[in-house]
Parts: sequence; C-alpha cells; structure tokens
Amino acid sequence: MTQWTSAVGAAQLARQLTSQQARPAGPGTRKPPAYRALADGIRLLVLEGRVPVAARLPAERELALSLSVSRTTVAAAYEALRGEGFLESRRGAGSWTAVPAGNPLPARGLEPLPPESLGSMIDLGCAALPAPEPWLTRSVQGALEELPPYAHTHGDYPAGLPALRQMLADRYTERGIPTMPEQIMVTTGAMGAIDAICHLFAGRGERIAVESPSYANILQLMREAGARLVPVAMAEGLTGWELNRWRQVLRDAAPRLAYVVADFHNPTGALADEHQRRALVEAARSAGTVLVVDETMSELHLDPDIEMPPPVCSFDPAGSTVLTVGSASKAFWAGMRIGWVRAAPDVIRSLVAARAYADLGTPVLEQLAINWLMRTGGWTEAVSIRREQARDNRDALVAAVRRELPAWEFDVPRGGLTLWVRTGGLSGSRLAEVGERVGVRVPSGPRFGVDGAFEGYVRLPFTVGGPVAEEAAARLAAAARLVSKGATTGTEAPRTFVA
Repeated sequence: MTQWTSAVGAAQLARQLTSQQARPAGPGTRKPPAYRALADGIRLLVLEGRVPVAARLPAERELALSLSVSRTTVAAAYEALRGEGFLESRRGAGSWTAVPAGNPLPARGLEPLPPESLGSMIDLGCAALPAPEPWLTRSVQGALEELPPYAHTHGDYPAGLPALRQMLADRYTERGIPTMPEQIMVTTGAMGAIDAICHLFAGRGERIAVESPSYANILQLMREAGARLVPVAMAEGLTGWELNRWRQVLRDAAPRLAYVVADFHNPTGALADEHQRRALVEAARSAGTVLVVDETMSELHLDPDIEMPPPVCSFDPAGSTVLTVGSASKAFWAGMRIGWVRAAPDVIRSLVAARAYADLGTPVLEQLAINWLMRTGGWTEAVSIRREQARDNRDALVAAVRRELPAWEFDVPRGGLTLWVRTGGLSGSRLAEVGERVGVRVPSGPRFGVDGAFEGYVRLPFTVGGPVAEEAAARLAAAARLVSKGATTGTEAPRTFVA
C-alpha cells in the first residue's frame, strides 16, 4: 500500500531549500557538513508545514541534480532524517516525510497557541488581541435581547441577517460608495469569504496573483484549493504596490483572481495610496481579472494624523471587478467570526447559491451582536480601544526589538497589527524553531511567500506590550544568539512569565 499522499518535485524542494541559505550567515556561524545542512533544511520545512507530512520526496539522484550536490550527500541526508523519524522509506515506494512519535503535526498556517500554553510561551504567531471589553459583553447581551424572534425561524440565512446586510450596506454608503443590501453577503470570518470567492471564481489549476509577501493563511487556503499562485513583489518599505510589476503579471499571466491587502498590508504594514488603488483597478479591469481586496485592517489606523485613501471599491462601485472582503476579527475580536463580501448583486447571488454546499450560514447570535455594536455606536468605541491597544503595543515592541536586536531592520507601519522584520542575515525558519525552545513563538518569513521566499524575515504582531514585549524581544535575542552559533536545538529553557 502507498504510504504517501502527495509529492514534492525536485525543483520545488530545491527552491525551498536554497532560500534558507539565500542570505549571508550571521557572524561566527559554524558551517555544518553538507549532508547535515540538507537534512536540517528538510526537517525545518516539515516542522513548519511547508512540506506536508506524508509527502513523497524526490529520488536521491533527482534532488542531487537540482541542488548541484553529490548523490552521496542526498543519501546521507535521507539516512539522517530516517534515523530522526522525519523520513520513512520502502523499496519500490520511495521515501516520504513523517514526524517522530510524540511530536505534534506541523500546522500549515498560523493557528493560535492553545491557551494552556501561554504561561511559559509568548505567542507572536497570531495577530489578534484580547476582546475590547466591556463592548464584547454588552454586544452579546444586546444580541440575546433581540434573539427571540429569530428563534422561531429555522435560523439559516445564507446571505446573512437582513438587518446586518442593511447595516453593512449603509456603512459603505456613508464612506461614499452607494451600496444596496443585495451587494452584501455575511460570511463566517474573512477566511470564509475568501474561500467562497476562490471556489466560485478559481477552480483547480487557475492562476491567482498575490502580493509577495502576503498573508500566510490565505496563501495556504489558495494552495489547498488547487490554485497556481503568481507572486507580485511589493514595493520597497511601506510604499505599497509596484504597479509596473502588477501590470506585467496581469497582462502576461492573465490570472483569474488577484488578492491584495491595500490597508496596512499583512505582513508588511504598507498602505497603498489613492493613485495605486485607481491604477490597479484599471489594470485588473483591462485584464479581465477579478480583484479581491481584503479590508480587514482598514480601521486600524494607529497614528492620529494619518489620512486614509478612498476604499479600493470606490473605483468600481458596481462591484463587478472589485470584490471587497471585510471582517470583525481584527478591528473587534478574533473570536467574533463575522466577515462579509461586497460585490455586484449577481456575484452575491452566485456566492449565496454555492453556500448551500458549504456552511449554509453564519451564526445568528454573532450577527446580532455585530449589528447591535454598529447600530448603537459601540463599534466606534470598541475600535477606538483596539487602536489604542495596538498603538501602545506597537511602540513597546519597536523599542524593545531595537534595544535587544539592533541589527534587525524594519519600517514602522502607521496602522495594522504587524511588523515585518529583516533578521540581519539569520534564517527566519531557524529562528522560529529555536524560538519555541526558548519560549517565544514567531512565524518565519517563508510562510508569507511562495516557494520559500523571505527566509531572512520574521513577522512580529502587536499583540503584546509593556514588560511582555520586553521579555519577547529578550527571548528573540536569545534565539538569535543560538542560531548565530549554528545551533539546531535550543539549550536555554523557556522562562515562565507573569504579566
């Protein structure tokens, strides 16, 4: 019986492995034997979930040719991985990835750390903040008071509660984009919205253009839907999109969809300006590409003097080219899984019809809670609390990282929840691995790229502040020292931190 469930090509694996060595090594780094470096590289790809468990690896000769190393080097690396439990083999069936007994399966995305682990681990993996009380409690209480009439129905509203659809449409209209309720579908979070869009517009094998870097969980969602991702590099710093690159990709690759984050991009924090927004909509319209715009960070402008550009959908108010995705998860609370899509009425009807084969609808109580917040002004108050939390955390984290890791480079974004950090020549994958051993969880740069790009980066979210931010930076500095010394396993025990 075949033991593997997918396969990794030699060229693909070589690209991912080569990216781990793309940046110069840190000072004092010891160079391991070639077979050991190869084994460590494959092990890291498995631990990070970038090569799935039970994936068939290339034959030794094929991988040796792609990496320009000897077959003996690949054979020795495979043998080391078998001895450590990360590879299984059988004559005639090849070799496939595994995890040693007792190890958790690696995640393919950025899942939250279980709450019971938070005492000893500082979690910088998930860009989400605690609920802005008292508004969570008040919204649920308000929703419970309004629930009885809905309890007498079947409770399935595939397009969303009419009251919330109207509320969301009114909010777009107030922003200068006339919108009808028929242009809104309420979803189970932004991920649910983008999943529905991908299934409707981009079947297996379809091209989807994405920013490079981009949000890791969305990239993985698209991969698992069978999409062919076409990366488009971001402009330098926080300046947004590189329009010439976008025009070329849209013209030459003719992607069915393009996914972008215009407002405080995840992970870089970049903010696209009005000219870029208008030009990208025009280019997408000319190419026949549907532009999916993620607005989940749009309300998290942290500096008081910032002037926000018009929404991308203002350059396509009918919603035929631009599909806008919003969510309560970042601006309010990740535990409130309410998202929405704004598009042309015929697109919304198609999304709603397809939903019958997915989740049927979004929980009524949570929709009522968000509607209550928006109707009463509680949303504005809650988002103000969220901005203050994120601003304070950002400033504390920036100061701590600059003090503890002066060689690391980054631009400070004016909004959003994430800091995109160049790690001074150290491998982001190795920092992530060693970081967990010293008590700080951080996602490596390649999770946000295609085929192993951004090995020299990590993403740091504004989820901790004050003394916790200082401790997080200290633990990252400890991990950096171990990686600089060539360590593949940490030797410093994590410390329990009490806030």
